[in-house]
Parts: sequence; C-alpha cells; structure tokens
Amino acid sequence: MSEERYGEFVLVRRHGDGGVGHVAELALDRPKAMNAVSTEMARSIAGACAALGADRDVRAVVLTSTHERAFCVGADLKERNSFSDAELVRQRPVARGAYTGVLELPVPTIAAVHGFALGGGFELALACDVIVADRTAVVGLPEVSVGVIPGGGGTQLLPRRVGAARAAELIFTARRVEAVEARQLGLVDELVDEGRDREEALALGARIAANSPVGLRAAKRALRLGHGLDLRAGLEVEDAAWRAVAFSGDRAEGVAAFNEKRKPQWPGE
Repeated sequence: MSEERYGEFVLVRRHGDGGVGHVAELALDRPKAMNAVSTEMARSIAGACAALGADRDVRAVVLTSTHERAFCVGADLKERNSFSDAELVRQRPVARGAYTGVLELPVPTIAAVHGFALGGGFELALACDVIVADRTAVVGLPEVSVGVIPGGGGTQLLPRRVGAARAAELIFTARRVEAVEARQLGLVDELVDEGRDREEALALGARIAANSPVGLRAAKRALRLGHGLDLRAGLEVEDAAWRAVAFSGDRAEGVAAFNEKRKPQWPGE
C-alpha cells in the first residue's frame, strides 16, 4: 500500500497487488473538525479526484474517514461565519469543485460511512455510486435549519435515490436518520456491523477492480448519462458505450481468458 497526501486534510492510499493500486482510498483526514469541509479541504478533495480520474491504473475509489465518530459533518460553518458576502461568492466554485470532483470520477465509487454524515458530508457520500454504512451512521441534509439549502448536489442526488416525495420530506424537515432507517429508506445501500464500513467498502472495491477497467468506465458512463432519459435515448447511450468497449483489448482478453479458463490480464485499453 502506498500513500500520498493532498494538502493537509486529504490522504490517498493505493491498495492492490504489487503496489499497483487498482483500488484508491480517498480518506477525509481533518479529525480535529470532524472532517468539516473548509475551503482548503474542498480544494484538496477536488485535486485528489482530478488525479485519480486521470490515473488509468485506478479502477475503483473508496471514500473513507479517519475520524472515529464521523464521516463528515458538512461545510465548515465556523469558517463560513467569518466570510463577507463577496468572500462567500468567491468560495462557492471551490466548494462545488469538491462535490463535482467525487461525482465525476470516471470509475466506480464507494462511500464508507460511520458516525455523522450530515449536510455536505452526506452529499459527498451521495456523489458516490454505492454507500456502505455501519450501524453507527447518522445521515441527513439539515441545511434549511441554518438558513441555506443542500448545495453540494443534495437536492438533485437524493430524489434520484429515494424519490421526490421522500427527498422533500427529508430536506424540508432537516431530520437526521439513523442507520437502520437509512437502509430501509435507501439512503444507504449496505448496512454492516459497527466498525466494518471501511473494511467492507474496500473489499467491495477490490471485487469491482478485478473486472475490466475499460468495461468499468464505460458501464459507469452509460449509467450516469442514461439516468433520467427516456428508454429509447437511454439505449442509444448504452449502445455508444458498448461500441467503445466492443473492439478494445480488454474485450479480446476477457473473451480469451473465459475460453481458456484463466484469470484475465487486462491491458486496460
């Protein structure tokens, strides 16, 4: 396993055979503030995501936290309280860059959630493809209780998960949802024993990363671009993604390995 730090508050670990690092762990590492997202931290998240997205060796990204009792408590409101209106306007693109950085990663993404994942913290998890949570997890979008709205994608990502009416109830009431109910409502995808969220998410990342990197990126692109389209348009998105992989080296290797009853050695192209 190798490690690389992006700024003071973001740590990237590479997991994989021989140090190749097909699974990248993006760890939120601001424990003194329960991973509250400051301007500096937002910039580091965006930078780490840009580097991981450009790295063709990376096949899956797992978003984790180094804090024992929290995944991320959202925006750094202490920092925000010191901003003038002009400073808040200037900070907005930086903040957005963190959330869109995670959302636009071209490989499968998994959030490993324990403890508090609130506001922008839950939005970082919602930006991932799969959310694994342990039984200590408490999630929610409480922004209207402090006079704002979810601004890291929550008003758009939550209804795509749980439907418009359920998302409206959760956002309008600003209520916090504990792990068991969160799983029942579809706010998280897998519920695991306390303390096992990171381990289980990394294991899922490893299972994903065993597959074709070309296929994974194309499948994610089809899933994301096709969502919300009518069926005919969605099938055209899928067909374009299929054509991108059908004549790839990965496809040739995958078919050959299947017929030869061996593990594929993906060329990644």
